[in-house]
Amino acid sequence: MNGRAAQKLLERMRNTSSGWRQKDFEHLLLGFGFEYKEGKKHRLYRHPQFTELSISVPRHDTLKEWVAREAVKLIHDLIDQTKEKEDDNGTDSEESRIL
Repeated sequence: MNGRAAQKLLERMRNTSSGWRQKDFEHLLLGFGFEYKEGKKHRLYRHPQFTELSISVPRHDTLKEWVAREAVKLIHDLIDQTKEKEDDNGTDSEESRIL
């Protein structure tokens, strides 16, 4: 999934936090550059540049609304930190152009 598709998915998830599936979170988070590691009952997503940005997503088919709200907040935190890093460096990264 490319950045534009992940951005559209983020917009949809902002509007409604119910009815999302495991695959939706995978597309969203991987589209924003997160990587994941499999656990026994969860999948842990972590951003490689901002390792403090992480979320543990249960491996249920349909997920609770709180997971969608947390994922949206996590992406907003990523956008904010990316902008701060660019401001500090005086650069414009490809990641921010897709946001």
